[in-house]
Amino acid sequence: MGNASEIFQFVSRISKDNDFVMGTLYTIFGVLSVLGNGILLFVAYRKKSSLKPAEFFVVNLAISDLSMTITLFPLAIPSAYAHMWLFNLTTCTVYAFCGVLFGLCSLSNLTVLSCVCWLKVCCPNYGNKFSYCHASLLVAGIWCYAGVFAVGPLSGWGEYGAEPYGTACCINWHAPNHSSAAMSYIICLFFFCYIVPCTVIFLSYIFILVTVRGSRQAVQQHMSPQNKITNAHALIVKLSVAVCIGFLTAWSPYAVVSMWAAFGKATDVPPMAFALAAIFAKSSTLYNPIVYLVFKPNFRKSLCRDVAHCRSTFCRCFCQHSSAQKGTCRQSHHIDECNSTRLSNGLPENHRTCRHCPCTETVSGAKENFTDYSPQQTARILKGSVQTEVAVSQLSNELQSDFL
Repeated sequence: MGNASEIFQFVSRISKDNDFVMGTLYTIFGVLSVLGNGILLFVAYRKKSSLKPAEFFVVNLAISDLSMTITLFPLAIPSAYAHMWLFNLTTCTVYAFCGVLFGLCSLSNLTVLSCVCWLKVCCPNYGNKFSYCHASLLVAGIWCYAGVFAVGPLSGWGEYGAEPYGTACCINWHAPNHSSAAMSYIICLFFFCYIVPCTVIFLSYIFILVTVRGSRQAVQQHMSPQNKITNAHALIVKLSVAVCIGFLTAWSPYAVVSMWAAFGKATDVPPMAFALAAIFAKSSTLYNPIVYLVFKPNFRKSLCRDVAHCRSTFCRCFCQHSSAQKGTCRQSHHIDECNSTRLSNGLPENHRTCRHCPCTETVSGAKENFTDYSPQQTARILKGSVQTEVAVSQLSNELQSDFL
């Protein structure tokens, strides 16, 4: 930050109120992104032995989105609240490099995943041969592809610098106005990292929808409609629409604004336009895990199973803790307050089992410790106008179950 021009670049060029809104949105996006991608990675780790090759790209997408969140948001949030870039030029370059690397990695993931889905649905003879080795090679290729465009500005092909709104860093969109190398970089970036992925994603899902619809009609001509086919078709339609809308929503604003700055006068582009485009681009880290957790049945089922397991574990621990408390209360002669309710005859009811928790071993041990305390339970039965009181143990099994 030596001269006045550099100082001006690193001071926010939007209002403090807008910076505060951006900082708040980044905070919300960051928290939800960490939760969403963390849950997605946790589910993938839990079912790692049954992961399909195509699901490698979903995991890789979560890794790239989570990496973007961890590297960018902790720097962007305090800078937005401070109304200026708080760090030095080297940190700005690292920030921009991570943003381009992880952002393009996510874009490439979505593109390759759509191609794999097309291959498995439209060309099953080849899609069924898609193996873990193929998936691993493609994942490595995705990182290499993103790395080429991320390293370019570090080697002189393009430039990194402050964003026009001043509180973050990315590609220097003013450089194409005075550098042919920067202009060629922007053109290649726009074509290979927006036009090509956008075209591939849309064509892949259009072909998938056409193929699934044709298969559905062919089946319906020979037999009655089946729920599985209908559900599969609906799932693919929802996933296709969600991915396409997410891609356009996240990256189209930034592509339009960057082309406006590159091929026009960068000074004519309002700083707030770049700020809004950056907000939409960073929202992709939140949007992608939601799409795949909601529309991927196997991930959703695994998540529900893990949640149920955690709930069962918590319930078991709570049951053991409650049993220990009951023993302490009884030894302290506070039975009525700690471990009893009153029946119609005023006698305490002994809670010897937890009817909501799978704690049979713990509770059976507690039974052995409390055998000395066994008050008799009675019930009042009304027959006509006559009311009688009998012991619960003398009732039939059916009446006992209704009573208890």
